[in-house]
Amino acid sequence: MMKPIRLAICGAAGRMGLRIVTLAHGEPEKFSICQAIDRPDSPRIGKDIFRYAGLSDSGLELTADLEPDFDVLIDFSQPAALGGNLAVCKQFGRAAVIGTTGLSKSDHDLISAASDKIPILQANNTSVGVNWLIGMLGAMANQLGSDYEIEIVEMHHDRKKDAPSGTALSLAEAICSATGRDPRHDLIFGRHGDNVVRQHGQIGIHAVRMGDIVGEHTVYFSTGGERLEVRHVATSRDTFARGALRAASYLFGRPPGRYTMRHVLQMK
Repeated sequence: MMKPIRLAICGAAGRMGLRIVTLAHGEPEKFSICQAIDRPDSPRIGKDIFRYAGLSDSGLELTADLEPDFDVLIDFSQPAALGGNLAVCKQFGRAAVIGTTGLSKSDHDLISAASDKIPILQANNTSVGVNWLIGMLGAMANQLGSDYEIEIVEMHHDRKKDAPSGTALSLAEAICSATGRDPRHDLIFGRHGDNVVRQHGQIGIHAVRMGDIVGEHTVYFSTGGERLEVRHVATSRDTFARGALRAASYLFGRPPGRYTMRHVLQMK
């Protein structure tokens, strides 16, 4: 019988991290949480992560430093922590699932460089449903054709820092890749001004921030006489946590490379 995968969870005390801790703890035959990492200035350092997550067990303290004693890192923290975490993973040959959002081009360059040494999966959204949608959206846009205008609206809670969401960008990039659009010229983020007449081939992306919305993404396709709406609604962060754990299971034991949720879902 295979031993449980040893997980190090970075951002463990955040909203996503706590759900990953809770769900992984509930599957002891698959996972063993050996490290729980929080930012160095956090007042939660030293607290028991299991008790903090509302679980009955105890015995694992939140720490600020990532140690090499793990199999797979799951990182839902901040971009500033990425470099240090990847350095540990590369040095000791550990796999990494990166769910942190708001990454820059230089962050992606770090991930690509790390993938020469370790298996690494970066996803703006680890939901299985969203990634299936991303995989199908390009074909849909192609089949509908250029007569259909496209808009994307994403909605999240009022504490989300980045906009538009990484998921909205992934949806747009899937459409651009399939239809030959250039994201640098064909994406427009919101509309403002006296002359914002829609240009042919343009894709509008709009961000809404309010309340405690977990995540909603709607892609609109419209032409004369009809409109199609393709929508994904996340009602719980558990969907992202389950997807991240599924990604960790997939990644464990894989050769070095940069993987995506499409690999996890075995989508071509």
